[in-house]
Amino acid sequence: MRIGIANKKVLRESMNMKRMRSRHHRPSGGGSRHSNGQTPLNRNHVFDSNGPDMRVRGTAQQLFEKYLQLGRDATGTGDRILAEAYFQHAEHYFRILNAMTQAAQQSQMERQERHQQRARAQQDHDDRRQGEEATAESDSDEQVEETTE
Repeated sequence: MRIGIANKKVLRESMNMKRMRSRHHRPSGGGSRHSNGQTPLNRNHVFDSNGPDMRVRGTAQQLFEKYLQLGRDATGTGDRILAEAYFQHAEHYFRILNAMTQAAQQSQMERQERHQQRARAQQDHDDRRQGEEATAESDSDEQVEETTE
């Protein structure tokens, strides 16, 4: 009888170890996640959405349009509660779209600023170089005048 209990205990521990191995299996180092724990904002990112009564998959734009249409359909059938749930999901993806747009605009502004800074630095460098060349030419002209006198 004791052997059977011991075998059950070993089996239970073995199964617990297997369960523990499979839980929380995430790649270390964060992968493509940013430091704030969110996925990067990318217009082509595909979301898996668990809607009120079904699972929907698509980009934020596609999900926004889908939930908006489902909300309109539910309103047409008279189910105001389901319609509200769909509209809330649509609003969520609308906010994601706005965040993506703002992030893209910010990124574009930063790129333009970096480009302008590089152009200014290049212009300053060119101006300094021309100034040095002009100074060198005037120095050489003065030396020529001194030798001719």
